[in-house]
Amino acid sequence: MKKISILALLATITFPAFAEDTPVTSVAADDVATKEIAASVTEEVKQSVQSEVYAQAKQSFKDEIKTELKQEFKDEFAKKKAERAQAKHARKIAFPHGLQVGVGVSATSGVNGFIGYANKNFDSFWAKRFGVRFDFATTKPVKSPINNAIDSVIDDGIDIGDDLTINDAKLDAKHYAAMLDFYPFGDAWFLGGWRLTGGYYMGEMSASAALAGTISELDGGSYEFELLDNQFRYLGNSVHGTAEFDWDYRGPYLGTGFDIGLFAGFKIYVDAGVVFTNRAAQLDLNVPFAGLEMRQDGVWKPVESTELESVVDGIVQETLSDAQSELDDFKFYPMIKVGFMYRF
Repeated sequence: MKKISILALLATITFPAFAEDTPVTSVAADDVATKEIAASVTEEVKQSVQSEVYAQAKQSFKDEIKTELKQEFKDEFAKKKAERAQAKHARKIAFPHGLQVGVGVSATSGVNGFIGYANKNFDSFWAKRFGVRFDFATTKPVKSPINNAIDSVIDDGIDIGDDLTINDAKLDAKHYAAMLDFYPFGDAWFLGGWRLTGGYYMGEMSASAALAGTISELDGGSYEFELLDNQFRYLGNSVHGTAEFDWDYRGPYLGTGFDIGLFAGFKIYVDAGVVFTNRAAQLDLNVPFAGLEMRQDGVWKPVESTELESVVDGIVQETLSDAQSELDDFKFYPMIKVGFMYRF
């Protein structure tokens, strides 16, 4: 139908000469037919255009809906992902994450152990830079190995002059401490393991050494000496005594340290610092009275009375006073530790 109408319209336009020979009635009829054909073509074109516009609008609407749904899905997915990440992060930084335990050794306190808390995953600038530790130590678990090591060092004795040697020694120590750690670089790689530490220590260390000497010139005889206008003598040429060193300290601690990561939360830790204490170490020297005699009224008598013992003790303390005065000026207890730790 479309093709016939178009051909008729073209024929009417192309051959106007035939219209002159056509009767008026025929021309009028042709005009009516032409108008109808033109109207039909116009309607069909209009419908075709409307159909095409509708199709385009429909497709555009579909594309717009599709784009909006796609964007909405992306936004929802991103929101869920952010919520999961936030929840995971919240679980990660929540207690007890950051709990840490460690064990190590120290030359001045024996076996060390600590428990503490330091969380490097906090969002807060300050929270991730602070940690706390409670430290304790004792030589008891390794007392025998320490004393055996000391004996192996002493071996045949250490000469301290005046024909005296140290032929045996013992060491005992312990401490308790509360410490606050500050990590200046937070969770930064490598430098994040460096810390400054302050705290408070309470502890003690005691050492004893057995002294012995042989005065070869006497060859088994006796050794006479005078103290405070009194004459004394030792029977035989062997001299024995015990020197003791006791340090009961307490005070603030200041030091530094480093955590070196290994794998899966395991680390090597190092601490070095001093305890500022107003309690100096105390020296003591015990002189045995066995074989010691004192001359009274021209007769040698064994030193057994309290009076004679106090005289000898006074002389010993006077001898120690010079050494003690030097120790009184030394009120810094050193603390060096190294060991392994694990941070959960």
